[in-house]
Amino acid sequence: MQNYSAKPRKKKWLLRENTQGIDTEAERALTDEVGVSPTMARLLCLRGYTTPETARDFLYIRTEQLADTNLLADIVPAVNRIVEALQRGEKITIYGDYDVDGVTAVSILYLYLRDHGADVSYYIPNRIGEGYGVSVSAVESLAAGGTKLIITVDTGITATEEVERARELGVDFVITDHHECRAELPAAVAVVNPHRPDDTYPFKDLAGVGVIFKVMCALEHALTQDPMIDCVRRLLESYADLVAIGTIADVMPICGENKIIVKLGLAMMENTERPGLIALFRAVSGTQDDRAKAKKRSKVSSGFIGYTIAPRINAAGRIRSASIAVELFLSNTVEAALPYAQELCDANKERQEEENHIVQEAYDMIAEQCDLEHDRVIILDSDHWHHGIIGIVSSRITERYGLPSILVSFEGAEGTGADAVGKGSGRSIKGMNLVDALVYSKDHLVKYGGHELAAGLSVKRGELPAFREAMNAYAREALDEESLTPTMEADMILRAEDVSMELAEELQILEPYGVGNPMPVFAMRDMELLECTPVSGGKHTRLLLSADGKTFSAMCFSMSPSALDLYAGDRVDILFTLDINEYNGRRSVQFIARDTRLASAALERLAQDKERYQRIFSGESYSDDDVFPTRDDFAAFYLLVKRHVRAGIEEMSQRALLTKLAPNGIGYVKLKLMIRVFQELNLLGIEEIAEDFYHFHLYSFTTKIDLEKSNILRRLRCQRRTTETI
Repeated sequence: MQNYSAKPRKKKWLLRENTQGIDTEAERALTDEVGVSPTMARLLCLRGYTTPETARDFLYIRTEQLADTNLLADIVPAVNRIVEALQRGEKITIYGDYDVDGVTAVSILYLYLRDHGADVSYYIPNRIGEGYGVSVSAVESLAAGGTKLIITVDTGITATEEVERARELGVDFVITDHHECRAELPAAVAVVNPHRPDDTYPFKDLAGVGVIFKVMCALEHALTQDPMIDCVRRLLESYADLVAIGTIADVMPICGENKIIVKLGLAMMENTERPGLIALFRAVSGTQDDRAKAKKRSKVSSGFIGYTIAPRINAAGRIRSASIAVELFLSNTVEAALPYAQELCDANKERQEEENHIVQEAYDMIAEQCDLEHDRVIILDSDHWHHGIIGIVSSRITERYGLPSILVSFEGAEGTGADAVGKGSGRSIKGMNLVDALVYSKDHLVKYGGHELAAGLSVKRGELPAFREAMNAYAREALDEESLTPTMEADMILRAEDVSMELAEELQILEPYGVGNPMPVFAMRDMELLECTPVSGGKHTRLLLSADGKTFSAMCFSMSPSALDLYAGDRVDILFTLDINEYNGRRSVQFIARDTRLASAALERLAQDKERYQRIFSGESYSDDDVFPTRDDFAAFYLLVKRHVRAGIEEMSQRALLTKLAPNGIGYVKLKLMIRVFQELNLLGIEEIAEDFYHFHLYSFTTKIDLEKSNILRRLRCQRRTTETI
């Protein structure tokens, strides 16, 4: 049953071509000199590639576009210390994070050092038991095991105390990281991070795996004395696939150097020879023929990595141990890798089941506990939620409701009663810095930290009410109605004549997509909805749309027809991406809907109907025949509700009612008046559980219904300029 009492906020559409303007001269130059279509030329201009030179650099990547590795601060002492460790045969430990970025970074450095005869091991902390970052206890344990050099990947930039303790134990640190730096850097042998204030490397958006890859290029140059460009190309041929996976999974901008690496990495995965990836592709597809399956997908895309491969790798660190994913990539044969791949898939399935359980529980709690008209932060807690999953759920809640959210789990909490300490994870929206909000509420927290849009915290159970109040107080000051309205961005409006297979194929040159280079989103307005068909048991919906004599198929994933609240005959606007659907050897252009709504003309008519109803219900006289409901109208309404309730459908939208009652000549005003009369006479249980959504309950009657008892109908009859009886 659709829970309309906790519906997400309606989204505002923002068109780039409306906010940025149109430069027809620049578009013409791109069409003439780069050889792209006018639609592609406009897209490129809207995204800032306004000259033939910048457009070519973006579209046609080259390895030579990568910046000089030596521009990274501390790259020389980092390389020198690693070379020294190799020459002395010292034990090296790679210390990484438990997410995909950390796992891939650990894997490529381990493979590289192993191939150069290093005495190398790796260490990844347990998410639940140890938490994020370098710990003193881990450093002491590694030192006791004989480690002389610790190289961090995707972590370590705040490990000031840990580095100092390592120095006392005779262990050196080389830190490689990409997170924001504090004012004081750890006193390591080297700290390689493009975000250092003194760093001159021009591209700042490398993932952690990207940073260690650059270090490896400099190390390869030092060990071989080959030209740097040859070293870069050689290592890209060996490791671009894993660097690409880590970059995509860490949601880094897919532009500049990242686009080069990701594009090469995805191409490498098309015909991968890496045993771990072959095993993972097999486990995902359920087939032994990995390459055939890859070709069936047509190609390995950033979306496939981000939504299919990365979650499985991440699941290891969330549910079990990140070392499972590392061992997958370190495997020398497919046979050796297959058990690890299957374990990742099993862990991901477990994660999905737990996530869906928490999501549904959270949605129910929101409906029961939250006032979405007044609450500005959604804060929920439970004794049973998995710590490794609440961050994902928080993201889904924030995306759905357009509000910052924090989930707190007291599972395995230290302390009891009001002193029990729960761990929380939160996500925010543009306009409210989550860390600033936590600073404002710090008196109620044990500890906290994070970024503008994502953060973690610890809080005592007894402080939760005060914490909730403080966070909402901060949010009410920080967020206005504009901030609270979720925004859907689109590039431009397309006409029916613009949509073609040629355009869909041309758009593929923009790939790979990701942050900084999103998949193009288009809008089409005032289309006629011909069909609205449920797919996969109502989980998804297929729309058949018409405009200017052309028909288009659109898929609405994870949206049922009832949730869309659209009906055949409606005029609709749609935001969509263009997709090529391949089925039974046939290729066709298909829309993938991002959002749908009634066309502006239909919304205007609805607004006019609402205003008209309010005037009439407030006592204004009228003469229209479509206002006063007849006994037949009441009967049609009652029978419709009766059929649905007895079929188990107790909630219906106003638009669904209007669509089903339209053949009876019942419009908006008449429907609203009948609802009022039914409520007045207590003939039907009707509760408006959200704007324009109703819950119905049937009553039993032993006597004939007498509509003449309705004061509303008597008043309406008096307001009418002509007389009519029911």
